[in-house]
Amino acid sequence: MSRRFGALTALAVVCAVVELVAGRGMSPGTVWEVLGGGGDATERHILLNLRVPRLLVALGAGACLAVAGLVLQSALRNPLAGPEVTGVTPGAVLGAVTATALGLAGWDSPLAVVLAACAGGCAGAALLWLLAGRGRGDPAQTAVQGVLVSAVLGGLTAMVLLVEPGELGSVVQWLVGTTEGRVWEHWHLLWPWALVWGAAAWLLAGPLTLLRCGDDIALTAGLAARRARTLALLCAVALTAGAVAAVGALGFVGLLVPHLAVALFGADLRKSLPGAALVGAVVVCGADAAAQLSSRLLAAGLDSGRLTLPVGALTAGLGAALLLVVVRRTPSRSF
Repeated sequence: MSRRFGALTALAVVCAVVELVAGRGMSPGTVWEVLGGGGDATERHILLNLRVPRLLVALGAGACLAVAGLVLQSALRNPLAGPEVTGVTPGAVLGAVTATALGLAGWDSPLAVVLAACAGGCAGAALLWLLAGRGRGDPAQTAVQGVLVSAVLGGLTAMVLLVEPGELGSVVQWLVGTTEGRVWEHWHLLWPWALVWGAAAWLLAGPLTLLRCGDDIALTAGLAARRARTLALLCAVALTAGAVAAVGALGFVGLLVPHLAVALFGADLRKSLPGAALVGAVVVCGADAAAQLSSRLLAAGLDSGRLTLPVGALTAGLGAALLLVVVRRTPSRSF
């Protein structure tokens, strides 16, 4: 187990180094020069005020989404339960886009965007709570209601786009997910949020492990299943809202990474929750590095200096392909 954690930590360091040198505007040699204390003012600004916070935000957002996904899948006992099933992801996107359309927030005001996204995410979760309130914590009903809430919130986001077509760029960035333009303020807002709610999720590892075994076993063990599930969903909501507020909606990270974490670290959530955070950080950081390298190659090949591949497009494409492979290889499994 310790070797796996060590290997993933080493892989995270490799991905971080690749991301620092993958962007455009600076050669790898210049990056090392700046890290060594050299370089001019512009080069130091690009690396220390743009690339480093972008790297940290990618790591933090990946960890949040992965932990949120594992908490949801454990609490709802649904292997296809991702952050989207809570309504938080589309709610956070709706909040950020609406605030931007009203002129209350923008990409140049990270704090306002984070607050708007968190408010939207909490509103989406509250709507789910109202609709599923009579289900007495039934996992299947909560999952179905979450899908319906997500569809409604996605439709409202489309309506905002119709009213304010000038916000198309903002809508696309929030729907797809991107780490472009992230600065230190985004990181300073993300890490305390992620630390608090990540610790809360880890403290719920025992109850979540019992919930994975079923409500009957949990009740036999003396666990108040409904209360524990509510607290777990609250943690998942908060972690997802923080991640979406920072980078937008990164598809499939919260759905597929938990399965990889459980395969690597086992069903004991005291180990698999930290493992999921580490795997999620590696996946998003690696995907962002790959997106930057791809953007660099495409821009050179197409002679377009402004071409940028968002990391969310890469995670969504690779995640969808991986999900199809898993489903086709296990046709008899009930999802």
